[in-house]
Amino acid sequence: MTSTKHPDPTHGSVPVSSSLNIHRLLDEAFAGVEVTHDLQDLKEEMRGNLVARVAELEAAGVAPSEAARRAMVEVGDVRAIVEEMADVGDPTSQRQRQRVRPRPAYVVRTVLLSLAGVAALLALAALALGAWTGPTPNVDHGVLTVVVALLGAAIVGDALRQETTTNYPVTRGRAIGYTAATAFGLGGLASGIGYVSSGDLPWLLAGIVLCLASIVGFTYLLATQTNRHKPWVVREMARHEHAADGFERDPAAAARFGIYTVSIWLVALTGFAVIGFTIGWAWSWLALLAGMVAMMLTLARMLFGRAHEA
Repeated sequence: MTSTKHPDPTHGSVPVSSSLNIHRLLDEAFAGVEVTHDLQDLKEEMRGNLVARVAELEAAGVAPSEAARRAMVEVGDVRAIVEEMADVGDPTSQRQRQRVRPRPAYVVRTVLLSLAGVAALLALAALALGAWTGPTPNVDHGVLTVVVALLGAAIVGDALRQETTTNYPVTRGRAIGYTAATAFGLGGLASGIGYVSSGDLPWLLAGIVLCLASIVGFTYLLATQTNRHKPWVVREMARHEHAADGFERDPAAAARFGIYTVSIWLVALTGFAVIGFTIGWAWSWLALLAGMVAMMLTLARMLFGRAHEA
């Protein structure tokens, strides 16, 4: 006695046992997942492909139950496919699955370095405000400047060498570069505090040189930085590409902005020194203000102007 085949109104003619097996296996794979429109489309597409494959196997003489089982094996881990599809629009779920816990040694180092850095900053502020007067104020200020710069740079460099949930660590060479640029920047700011508190010109010159070195260093590092994002982050960013700014879509624009920034601040710092030596230091801050305004206008033009052009 031959087996009877019943037509499936959706997917063609298959044995009832095979159809039931396919429906059951798919329902188990999609169990517990909130079925969205995209997931429903995926389920129906899988169902159609499975029915077609089962029909091919049965035509080759494979038993209905074995044909359904073999077709599901060929598809692969359906549950994993469903979960990945469900996670595409849920960054929180993806973040939990990809989470990288900070290393205990790194956390301890960061806390200790931060505490030491705060203590050095407080001592520097006390020295600048005259609350702490030592026998050699300039030497004390210089030592504290070096300490603050090195501690802050160590925190930044150590952090960039750590793998995170969203990013891979930077290379050792680039981490050293970021460390040096941070040290120059913090050293320049601390030197500026020394000039404000003492009025000694060497502090001003040191601050200008260190700040320029920091700006140049950061500009080069950021302009040449390659992608550090992990694949799941890249996929999520691709889904929101329309919301990305012009720098993310056009790395060349980011490099140009870096060059513009260096040029603007070179002019602004030069103006700061010229005004200070000629007109008076009370008016020299206007050059820095003009530099900040020029940089913000340039940033707005490159981001939003390019968006309107696109």
